[in-house]
Amino acid sequence: MSRSADHHSVRRIVLPSGRTIEVLYFADHPAETGGSAPAEPSEGLHVCPACASRLVSPVAWEEAGPSHWDVTLHCPNCDWLGNGVFVEELVERFDEELDRGTEALVSDLQRLMRANMEDEIDRFVTALDADQIWPMDF
Repeated sequence: MSRSADHHSVRRIVLPSGRTIEVLYFADHPAETGGSAPAEPSEGLHVCPACASRLVSPVAWEEAGPSHWDVTLHCPNCDWLGNGVFVEELVERFDEELDRGTEALVSDLQRLMRANMEDEIDRFVTALDADQIWPMDF
């Protein structure tokens, strides 16, 4: 398939290594031509269209134009798998929702670790008080 070089745009991206690459976007791409991109979910990409779970996560995502992303999504509740090209603003809101979910998980993990440590300390103190710990235990 040949593409005409007359209908493209160029975007320069600076990589973390300092190298610069040029990405060419051709006009026949749906995100560039205003073609039919999938309907954008009203509640956000984190909500499953099949079961309404709020746990949808990205499997893969990559740029699909200067302001669009091609995202593959997965729902762990119903095993739904979907793909679409979405505007950058929607993907950024999805990324913020993922960050909030990560913060909630980390907070829960820290509370669980603290509760487990407190329980271990209580059992250790009880064992010390009952003379159940000997030097050879270490």
